[in-house]
Amino acid sequence: MIVYGVAVLAACLIAGMIVGDALGALLGVESNVGGVGFAMLLLILLTDRLRRAGQFPQHSADGVLFWSAMYIPIVVAMASIQNVVAAVGAGPVALLAGVLATVLSWGLVPVLSRIGGAEPPLPPISEEAEV
Repeated sequence: MIVYGVAVLAACLIAGMIVGDALGALLGVESNVGGVGFAMLLLILLTDRLRRAGQFPQHSADGVLFWSAMYIPIVVAMASIQNVVAAVGAGPVALLAGVLATVLSWGLVPVLSRIGGAEPPLPPISEEAEV
């Protein structure tokens, strides 16, 4: 059932938020640190494991698929509640972390693109596309 997929997603979000709050408390920050990221990682790992075990039927996967279409707006909404102004005002560490993560991600694009190797191009969809 679709509701079970949504329930798995909600449970992962709650677990991720708890882990993010705990990590924030351990680091001495009065904020959630990476809760949404932990939730998404947990969701990926849990659904993959359930799928491999044959315990995650397609109807349940449809519930997760529904919310995956909403992923970007949800993450933007969650990120908007973070106190970015206070983080930037507290020092250059937040800006440095963001810049380093972005530069590192850009640097890994060529490395990741070489992993798959060269594949032949897909055939044209129709005869008109061949022209």
